Amino acid sequence: MALYFLLVLFIFGSARAQSKPPHTIGLGSSLHPNGQPTAWYSASGLFAFGFYPQGSGYKVGIWLLGGSNNTIVWTAFRDDPEISADSTLAFIDGIVVLKTSNSEDKIVAGSSESASYANLLDNGNFVLYNQDHEAIYKSFNFPTDTILGGQILPSGGKLVSSFSSTNHSSGRFRFLMQNDGNLVAYPKNLNQPVDAYWSSQTYCTGCRNHLLLNGTGILLLINDTDSSVIRQLYTPLMQDRAIYRATLDYDGNFRLYSHEFESSGNSKMVVEWEATDDLCVVKGFCGLNSYCVRSDHNAPSCMCLPGSYLRENDPSFGDCQRNFTRGKCINGKEDASVYKINTRTNLTWEDPPYFVTSFLGKEDCGKSCSEDCDCDAALFDENGQCMKHKLPLRYVKGAPEGSRTAFFKVSNLAVQNPTTDSVKPPWVVILVLSISFVMYSGTALAFSGFYVFKFRIIKYRKLLQTGTTGLTKDFILRTCSYKELKRATDGFKEELGKGAFGAVYKGSFDKGKNLVAVKRLEKVVDEGEREFRAEMRVIGRTRHRNLVRLLGYCAEGSKRALVYEYMSNGCLANLLFRGATRPDWNLRVNIALDVARGILYLHEECEAPIIHCDIKPQNILLDELLTAKISDFGLAKLLMPDQTRTFTGVRGTRGYLAPEWQTNAPVSVKVDVYSYGIVLLEIICCRRNIEVCVTKIEEIQLSKWAYSCLVESELDKLVGSEEVDKKTLEGMISVAIWCIQDEPALRPPMKKVLQMLQGIIDIPIPPCPSPSP
Repeated sequence: MALYFLLVLFIFGSARAQSKPPHTIGLGSSLHPNGQPTAWYSASGLFAFGFYPQGSGYKVGIWLLGGSNNTIVWTAFRDDPEISADSTLAFIDGIVVLKTSNSEDKIVAGSSESASYANLLDNGNFVLYNQDHEAIYKSFNFPTDTILGGQILPSGGKLVSSFSSTNHSSGRFRFLMQNDGNLVAYPKNLNQPVDAYWSSQTYCTGCRNHLLLNGTGILLLINDTDSSVIRQLYTPLMQDRAIYRATLDYDGNFRLYSHEFESSGNSKMVVEWEATDDLCVVKGFCGLNSYCVRSDHNAPSCMCLPGSYLRENDPSFGDCQRNFTRGKCINGKEDASVYKINTRTNLTWEDPPYFVTSFLGKEDCGKSCSEDCDCDAALFDENGQCMKHKLPLRYVKGAPEGSRTAFFKVSNLAVQNPTTDSVKPPWVVILVLSISFVMYSGTALAFSGFYVFKFRIIKYRKLLQTGTTGLTKDFILRTCSYKELKRATDGFKEELGKGAFGAVYKGSFDKGKNLVAVKRLEKVVDEGEREFRAEMRVIGRTRHRNLVRLLGYCAEGSKRALVYEYMSNGCLANLLFRGATRPDWNLRVNIALDVARGILYLHEECEAPIIHCDIKPQNILLDELLTAKISDFGLAKLLMPDQTRTFTGVRGTRGYLAPEWQTNAPVSVKVDVYSYGIVLLEIICCRRNIEVCVTKIEEIQLSKWAYSCLVESELDKLVGSEEVDKKTLEGMISVAIWCIQDEPALRPPMKKVLQMLQGIIDIPIPPCPSPSP
């Protein structure tokens, strides 16, 4: 009987041992950069796992063999320093460990369960198995810049490009399989729709997809729920001996490659498909202050903008920097004589300007930039808008000839090559040049003084005729006469809305070409024109893409009015509360981020902090692209003294007031944080903070109900049957609860609010807010 038992045990054990695949890697195996072996190979001998050379050292990774040109398809610890030659890769204690002389051991491949053996499969997947031959680790689950045949990029997964063709650390681009079903390419660390440069156009609400490259080279997007094919990106001709890979290359393009192997062992690599055939559309292909051009052979290259030079030795995508030193800024203006404007009619870019106006012609747009201390470049578009920008500029690209005109401020003096040493001229030359310059300057000053004086007299007389002697277009804001505004609004005919500061009317200049919104101020402090103009200059210097731009003002006698850019999609309140259907979830998330960015700018990025004091959906406007912009900022101090804390009489404002308003305690920027928290809840739930017509009494006050739903894990109640990302929903509700804490010190600053919403920092569990009535 004992003999029978031993025989059965022997047979069973032999069967288990024989069930291991061939070419297995056993416990105790090790690799060395300078020793043998340096790598473990797949059964076909086409893939290898181990050490490969990079720079002056080594990296650990997986590569596809190709003679002298191996193709790296996966790298471990890609952003760590290069590994020295005395390192060891060991398969011990059920894990693959990297041992180096100058750092702690690092786990290259491992699981919570101990592995018994490993195998590099013929598809390039490095797998660890337990004693029951079950896979407990797969390198396919952790892609770097490549997916191979049989590998998927799951929903939420990403590829990050390599830095260069020879440096496989993280590069400048990423490929994201978003949770909304869309496959999107972005510059690294950016994920806003405006930053994307390619997408699969497979966005869908409430569904998730994954990208699959199968073994025959078919690249397709598949729905996670029903496995239906959403989009087939490429179907190749069948090749028996081909291996396929899809790689986000270091230049930002996503390409599908085939590697066809011959019986001799040689291989041929072919690009079967690529996301774009124009690398100039890849945002970030060129560095800062540079733009992409294509040669006669369609090869892309990067050129520095006028007035700049390549800062680094790498001409492929290096950043460019200004090649001259800026002059001094006196009274907010620069000496335009030391600059000249370089004009280009075939360039454009997407960076938000710090200032936009429709009151300047094309030539005046360039001239205004040359005199503006902050302006490095300006863009005049087909709609007659002059947009001023600071360096650096990103994503500069070609534009149809004549559609836009770009102006670049460059030095009027000869610029020497910054990479060479300048040679000092003889002292005689210096003396002669100095004397000549002084004589010329004296003569020029005398003539210019006469003509400037004459010009000023003529200009002043013209201004007296219109009743305005304030700012001209040489400054940021335009002064308007009351008569001019009355004509622009057709007698203040079309009222757009009415708020704490007065009514707003639709108007237009230039026979309807430039729409504006004119706000007639009421109950403002009678402080005199000088003080009002000074306050307008402060407001006029606030420039941000999420603030409504102030274009001009009227200060004529007792009449006060402001001219703003026209916002074609009205206010956020109408979008949230008056529509028959809820706005798209992703749109609402973007609006919440837009508003947070605008408030952060007012609090921390202006010359002096500005407390808005009345953040609410009625004061958040939407442009033609549904970008949210805050209005009425900086106007609180213009109210009569008895109006500064009595906004409760204005419809819809009571529910947004921080508790300190009602206790006469000193207010700070935290009152805006409180108001933002209420607005954030309203954006999420598409309802007002106070609603009387509800099914349950606990739903009357949204802030209390939201906290209750958060504590009880019933957040679905807040959005009904709407399909939303649950993790994002929970995060946004938590941030809102932090913002509406009774104690101002508990409310986070807006910078932290934005970071929590963006997922940059963790969101702690908020305490009960005890919202005020």
